[in-house]
Amino acid sequence: MEDISIIALFLFVLFLLLGTGVWIGLALLGVAFVGMELFTTRPVGDVMVTTVWTHSSSWTLAALPLFIWMGEVLYRTRLSEDMFRGLAPWLAKLPGGLIHTNIVGCTVFAAVSGSSAATLTTVGKMSIPELRKRNYPEKVVIGTLAGAATLGLMIPPSLTLIVYGVTINESITKLFIAGIVPGMVLASMFMAYVAIYSKVSKNYHPDDEPEMSFAAKVKNSRFLIPVLCLIAVVIGSMYLGLATATEAAAFGVIGSLILAASQGSLSWKTFLESLMGATRTSAMIALILAGASFLSLAMGFTGLPRGLANLIADMNLSRFELLMALLVFYIVLGCFLDGISSVVLTMAVVEPMIRQAGIDLLWFGIFIVVVVEMAQITPPIGFNLFVLQGMTRHEMGFIARCAIPMFLIMVLMVFVLIGFPEIATWLPDNMRQGPS
Repeated sequence: MEDISIIALFLFVLFLLLGTGVWIGLALLGVAFVGMELFTTRPVGDVMVTTVWTHSSSWTLAALPLFIWMGEVLYRTRLSEDMFRGLAPWLAKLPGGLIHTNIVGCTVFAAVSGSSAATLTTVGKMSIPELRKRNYPEKVVIGTLAGAATLGLMIPPSLTLIVYGVTINESITKLFIAGIVPGMVLASMFMAYVAIYSKVSKNYHPDDEPEMSFAAKVKNSRFLIPVLCLIAVVIGSMYLGLATATEAAAFGVIGSLILAASQGSLSWKTFLESLMGATRTSAMIALILAGASFLSLAMGFTGLPRGLANLIADMNLSRFELLMALLVFYIVLGCFLDGISSVVLTMAVVEPMIRQAGIDLLWFGIFIVVVVEMAQITPPIGFNLFVLQGMTRHEMGFIARCAIPMFLIMVLMVFVLIGFPEIATWLPDNMRQGPS
């Protein structure tokens, strides 16, 4: 009963602060401050300063602004145009045609961005006009973009996985490697849906693409080579144990700057815009993490996480039942908060439950990212829906309906992960050990 009272107080203060327009990071700090004042005798100011500094000065966290900067640099290049020109000749003859460029393009850019919104904007600004010009169904164009852009949260470098790893003190490199195969599987499921839909729908009649020789296809593919090389350097250096996540991020920034310069799209203005964009996003996430770290400590002093973990244990839920409860919980939470906020807000309470149930924290990181991906395309706060609304001028309800098939495929992906956990754990278990 006491635990429920503490939870009610924490939630009341949190929603009061959020409802008045206070930034999420400051709201978390405020909730933690109230909890420490009411339930402990420790000096709150000293504890807050020590906790915030300890978590903010983490070497692991240095990967976050670097990966964001890499994505910002590439976002301002001709990458999307080059990707479409390189991918279109190979994908045009697949069942479903050029709609696959949305999925494959998002998958490629996700591997150099880490941001769902950046992936969506970069691929969408090129593919939407081209696909409309060729008379592809609007709802499939929008739906596949909304769903495939969420791959930026899973395929490394993923900002959500960095935040999750820092929050629970798990290896960022292993989390990145764990996201590769599930990301590929989810992209394949999206492509399979497009192929099936194109065969069964009576309204799927895009214009035919002109025939292109094999030599011409190879010539167009030269635009993809620099991006694929950058992906290979970033991910390969981590998998082979040659670099930590932070060092790989530094390689990625240098590579993206070289790529932008070679394209002729790196000017002093572009450089400053990418740097300021990365600074703003990094500062926002760092403030949220600082608030979350202090809130986790405050909740630990109250004994709330341990009490809730024991409560769950006393309910004798099976692992599957616990995961289903968490699935529903995060889907509901995702309707009101962005993915990173959902993760940092809940880990202090959820982590002890997961450990108590004996669930692999590495696998759970991929599970939670898939569920957080769903939140990107669920109203009223689905961020990808807002980005698409700005790009297409459609009503929010229409865009949300277009995204429903992608949402259902992600739900199916959750059950695939539960049934075949090796999808997420095999690669990190077999990666070569390198620098710590």
